[in-house]
Amino acid sequence: MEMKKYKVQSLNALKEEMKAVARGERPAPRDASRPSFNSVDAIVRLLTPENRKLLAIIRDQRPQSVAQLVELTGRAQPNLTRTIAKLEAAGLVKTQNLGRRKALRTTIKKLVVEIDPYSERDKLSVA
Repeated sequence: MEMKKYKVQSLNALKEEMKAVARGERPAPRDASRPSFNSVDAIVRLLTPENRKLLAIIRDQRPQSVAQLVELTGRAQPNLTRTIAKLEAAGLVKTQNLGRRKALRTTIKKLVVEIDPYSERDKLSVA
């Protein structure tokens, strides 16, 4: 199983990196298109038990619309739409437009978090 590294860096470090790229002092990082997190805590906060159940339903049931996902989960549509947007921004799910509907798919199989207890150089890998 191939593991992809997601960037874990502070917002300040990200800002400085973006400024350096904009000034032409360095090329854009190869992983610039991948999601990044300002801390491992950010991804842990996103993976609440409720959201993990939601990811499992999306993986196992492969809903063909948000309306179908509402039926499967019993969650309110506005709440579900906001959560899906956050999960998609984090790279955990992908939506595919099918006319007026949005089919949902999970994009990962596993997350691996490496925490450096002596610094803020934590690592996040996904498969």
